[in-house]
Amino acid sequence: MENLALIDSFSEFKDDKLIDRVTLMAILEDVFRNALKKKFGSDDNFDIIINPDKGDLEIWRNRVVVADDDVEDDNQEISLSEARKIEPDFEVGEDVSEEVKLIDLGRRSILALRQNLISKIHEHDNTTIYKQFKDLIGEIYTAEVHHIRHKAVILLDDEGNEIILPKEKQIPSDFFRKGENVRGIIESVELKGNKPMILMSRTAPEFLEKLFEQEIPEVFDGLITVKRVVRIPGEKAKVAVDSYDDRIDPVGACVGMKGSRIHGIVRELGNENIDVINFTNNPQLFISRALSPAKVTSVSLNDETMHAEVLLKPEEVSKAIGKGGFNIRLAGQLTGYEIDVLREGAEEDVELTEFSDEIEAWIIQEFRKIGLDTAKSVLDQDIDDLVKRTDLEEETIIEVVKILKEEFED
Repeated sequence: MENLALIDSFSEFKDDKLIDRVTLMAILEDVFRNALKKKFGSDDNFDIIINPDKGDLEIWRNRVVVADDDVEDDNQEISLSEARKIEPDFEVGEDVSEEVKLIDLGRRSILALRQNLISKIHEHDNTTIYKQFKDLIGEIYTAEVHHIRHKAVILLDDEGNEIILPKEKQIPSDFFRKGENVRGIIESVELKGNKPMILMSRTAPEFLEKLFEQEIPEVFDGLITVKRVVRIPGEKAKVAVDSYDDRIDPVGACVGMKGSRIHGIVRELGNENIDVINFTNNPQLFISRALSPAKVTSVSLNDETMHAEVLLKPEEVSKAIGKGGFNIRLAGQLTGYEIDVLREGAEEDVELTEFSDEIEAWIIQEFRKIGLDTAKSVLDQDIDDLVKRTDLEEETIIEVVKILKEEFED
């Protein structure tokens, strides 16, 4: 009855942790065998009988009867006189099975046994959770805000699993309140000690791709394929889509009438501006589409260096570059080419690198980051706008403009 009562007390773990009884019994046997090893030196000659239905457990020690003076290992052997106290007709050489009561293990062993069981169940839970979330990497998951910290938001799912949404994985405009649901993708799962650390991301391109799968039926059904996704989280994104069915307009299906289908995705991403374009294996055409809303006159490629020179009318240049240089940067990431913008009728223009004797290289690089790599491309811009779009001081920009103007005055 002692064993039965102990098993019943352990059943609370089954109920609390939703662990099945068979697994619980397997853990129990392992824990009891460890206790037996510590007490008797070996568990090889012990039978542990577990009844999952009744939650009952019996421990039997098997020993060989030897003459009273021949006992060398009292765990494996029992003297004839001791054996006959159990059954008076035992003879030397016979096997004796004797039940071991929990009280025989000692109070300290029972307390250690219980602690070991708790540890094993937690270890089992953590392994199960790790495997569960490992299979969910790259998938959208929803959890509730539990605690807001400076560097991360701690979320809990319906099972009470803790999920971390780091600050750098949040969209800049994200603002969370305790108790609200948050969607993101499971980005990684690691075991820290025995505890799984689950990281969520809302900034990964895969999150946007999975939102397309959730919100647009044709993508979910495989009629439309999301080929590539690039993002500047919270600002702008470009998504290249394709369809193997010529009857389907992939861009139109994804955007919907007056943007109705994509509106929910934009809202989820903090009003991130999403350009959906038709994918093509033709690199010139793909670059032209990637630079939308700008209208491109021509594209010249150097496939060895993965550079593209794009010719545009002057009024299209600012559209191609976009606010903060986001449009041209994302177009380059989407197509895999480094894109240089050239203006029509700009034969007399001069590359900024020609001014390296007067303008430091890092300053030239700041202009190139926002798609400005010629003298006239810089002179065409408003100084206040250049201050906002680059990391340069106003005085530095004014000095650069002065140097460039002198070139053309000469």
